[in-house]
Order: sequence, then C-alpha cells, then structure tokens
Amino acid sequence: MISYACFIFLSLCLFHNVESSARIDPLVETKVGLIRGLRSGNGQYSMFMGIPFGQVNASNPFGIATEYPHFEKPYDAYDDTSLCPQTNKTNQFAIGSLDCLRLNIYVPAVATSTFKLPVMIWIYGGAFLRGSSSRASAGPDYLVRHDVILVTINYRVGPYGFMCLDIPEVPGNQGLKDQYLAIKWVKENIAAFGGDVNKITLFGESAGGHSIDLHLRSSNEKLFNNAILQSGSAVAATVFQEPDKEAPIKLAEHLGLNTTCIHEALEFLAGTEPEQIIEATVALDMSFKPCVEKDIDGVDNFITTTWVDTAVPKVANMPVLLGFNNHEFLTIYANNGVDHYKESNIFQNSLQSQFKFSEDELVEMSNLFRHFYMGDRPITEELEWPIVDFGSDYTYIHPIRRTINKFMESGAGDLYYYMFSYSGGRNYAKIAANITEGGAAHADEMGYLFSMAALQDAPNAADQLVLDRMTTMWTNFAKYSDPTPEVTDLLPLKWTPVTVDTLYCMEINSTLTLTGRPLHERMAFWELFLKMNKALLKKFDD
Repeated sequence: MISYACFIFLSLCLFHNVESSARIDPLVETKVGLIRGLRSGNGQYSMFMGIPFGQVNASNPFGIATEYPHFEKPYDAYDDTSLCPQTNKTNQFAIGSLDCLRLNIYVPAVATSTFKLPVMIWIYGGAFLRGSSSRASAGPDYLVRHDVILVTINYRVGPYGFMCLDIPEVPGNQGLKDQYLAIKWVKENIAAFGGDVNKITLFGESAGGHSIDLHLRSSNEKLFNNAILQSGSAVAATVFQEPDKEAPIKLAEHLGLNTTCIHEALEFLAGTEPEQIIEATVALDMSFKPCVEKDIDGVDNFITTTWVDTAVPKVANMPVLLGFNNHEFLTIYANNGVDHYKESNIFQNSLQSQFKFSEDELVEMSNLFRHFYMGDRPITEELEWPIVDFGSDYTYIHPIRRTINKFMESGAGDLYYYMFSYSGGRNYAKIAANITEGGAAHADEMGYLFSMAALQDAPNAADQLVLDRMTTMWTNFAKYSDPTPEVTDLLPLKWTPVTVDTLYCMEINSTLTLTGRPLHERMAFWELFLKMNKALLKKFDD
C-alpha cells in the first residue's frame, strides 16, 4: 500500500511513475491524461469510477459515438452512477442520460508497474434494453481479491444503442460500437493501472454474452485474449429481429411531429429529452436489437453479413468458457404466469420468430414441439416445468450448444462448458422475483461473482463455497486460460474442455460434477430439428 507521503508527492507533481516498481496509486497517468481514484473502504483495491471513454454527438444521439478527448486536468473518477437512457425495470419509468459512456476500473493493491495483472472486462445484460455497470449491479469485492483488475463498462441500449436505419447517420449497432470503443480504451490505457494488455478477458451475461459472441463475429480488430459467455449466444433468436426502418417517424409522430422524412424525424428527436423518447418506445411497444448493417462508404461498420450460421474465424485458438443456468426461463415464466402461455401459443410464436415456415408447416412443427415437451396435455399449472424447459432450450441452452459447435468448427482453443444449477441465498433473479423453486434461473449466477446492492447479507457457508469456487474458476481462466489449472481442496475436480467427440460439462451446484452432454435428449431433439430445417432459418440480411 502506498504511503501518504508518496501520494502527496504524486499529487503535487501530477506524475505517477515515481519509480519503476511503485504500486498503483489513486492518481494514474494514462495516455488520455491524469485520472484520480479512491481507495476502497478496506484498502485492498483502488477504484477509478465513471471514466469517460466516449461521447455522444448531441445533434445525432442515435449515431456512432466518438472518443472522449484528452483530459486537460486530472479527472476525478469518483462516481459510478452514470446510466444510459432506459426504463427502470421495476416501474418502467425512464431514467439515465446520454452522458453515460463511462467505465469503472477496480485495481487490487498488489498491482505494480512490474507486476501486471490480468484484466476482466464485464459487459452487462438486459436484453439490449437496460443495464448498469455500477457497483450496485456488479460490485468488485469478490473478483479483485483474486488479483485481477475488473473493468465494467456502460453502453447505449434501446433506440439510442440499436436503431438501425441503413443510413450514414444511424447505420446500426451503435451500442456494440460503444462497447468496442470502451474495449479499445482499456487496451490502450490499462497498463497504466497495472493491467496486462496481453491478458484481457471479456465476460458478460445474457445480452452481454450475446455481445461478446458478436464481437467475435464482427469485422473489428480483436482486442481481447479470452472470452466468457454466460447464458449468451449470438445465434439466440432473441438477439435479432427485422429492424424497423420507420422507427424515427413513429417515435416523432407519437411525440407530436407528423413527417415522412427520416432525417426530419431524427432532427426532431435529437432535440427531445431522452426520457420522453424512452417512454415513447414503451408506449409503442418498440424494441431494438443488433442488426446486419448495410455496407456504407465512410462508416465504421460492426457487422455487415449474417452471423446466424457462419464461421467465426476470430475465435481461432482462443480459449472460451461458456454455459447456461439449468432453469433459465423460470423467472420469465413466473412473471407471465400460465394464462399467458395458454393464450400466446409459446411454441408457434417462438418458431415463427426464427424460421420461415408456411402457415401449415408452422402448425405442424408447433405440434411436434408441444408433443415432445408436453405430450398431449393442455397447458396447466402442473406443466410449469415443460414450459420452462422449452423456453430455456429455445432462448438460451440450445443456442449455446450451437455456438460451441461453430466455435469448434472455427478452430477455437480450449472450450470449457458449464451448467449452473445451484439454488441458494444469492440466486439474484429468483430472490428478486420471490421464486422458491429449486435450480438456477436466468442471471442467478451473478450473485456468486459480484457483490450486489440487492444481496447485502453475508453469504452462509454453502453460498460462500459456491462463490469461492465460481470466482476462483472465472479468475483462473482469466489468468491461465484454464479454470482449474490444478486440483485443490477448493476445486477438487479437473475441468476438462470439450472435444469433437466428448462434450464435457462442469455442473456447478453445491458440489462440482463433470458430466457429458447435459440435457442430452432435449438437445438431440433440437439438433435433429435444426438439421432438417436449417434452410428455413431466418438470417435477417436480405
């Protein structure tokens, strides 16, 4: 830990690198200027919060952001509360501002200019509609104790992040380009914080995992070494949809301007408060997703070809850790209830969003899935689990299996596959939804990786064991590209990567169990169905 005298000297001189082995101080000299941080309450790490890495063009807030300029004076990185425009999940009120392209860096006290630490960059989930990089959502306490630097980043969501119009002003995927801008900032500046630029791991959950998969499929330079995809895959049907090229006109009309001109609508929306625009998207039931961009001269594209069933050359030789929670769809089911699924015909609606079936084919295929998951029984409360299983497989589990297959075909390095099934006192999503059923719902694993405002109680012994194992395996992967480089009392089982012939999977429960081909019957059914109907997959690049 740096002495008080050393800190004063650095502050007065505005110069960080007093000696080659000096520990990282709350005042750091980076390529973009001096950044001042805070010590954590326990003194074990430094916090540099709310560092701006990009800025949104006020006259075109739906367009591509640019790099934030050099700091003219030391930047006080004390605030992690910035939030991009979105709705509050609990009450749907609009919150956030466009001054949100910021990141947070948490540096263990052991980092020095000669002892560089691996870097883990967290990309939040939230269906590309919402999300936060704050300590309340992704606190660093449990990860940084393993001597890794944690970076959490903001990116635009909703209409500001994913409006796709095929014009230079709004080409599409602005939120993914925000992420890339943040990753690039980390690559260029993290060494000043004691980070190893050759050991950068991206990790993210849900839309964060989807995003990382898309970074691997994008045309941008690869700026990271490892990847962790938690319940996320670019080929999930929830990732893509036909872009609404009339979205600005519809939003403008709802807010009081009648026009048929896209540019006039965008100019009007640029002068409208973000809260009003977010509320309008809710009122109009609009959603925005990643898209296949049109190749436009002079525009930095992210991805211009379909990613649904193509090779992933950037994953060649890259180690990847990826997996799912065993009851992903549980909270979604609980929030909607059985009556919703009686009325909505979950099988038909789901297949229709992903495949180009005729009306008769759609009925036939929907019946096939209904019979496989439910037999001939009508949807009732007693059939909660078949509905949860289908929703989980369709939305998360089988797309992840497809991603594994595609990564192997593309020459990926070691692939470590997991299923998280633990049910305890830190299952974040189930606690928020007041669900008591066993297993792990979507996002439940996050409570065993991060300190979170919603989980204030100290972990009990069983939860602490799972937390210790999860954080050790995740940080081992960032350090060594192997979650279990050695067998220990904490990690008594070697995690074997998958091969073409053996689909090893680590089940993370109260114990660790290495299994083969989890949920085999359900996955085999999906594999056969997809093989028979591959030509009818929607690709969204027409």
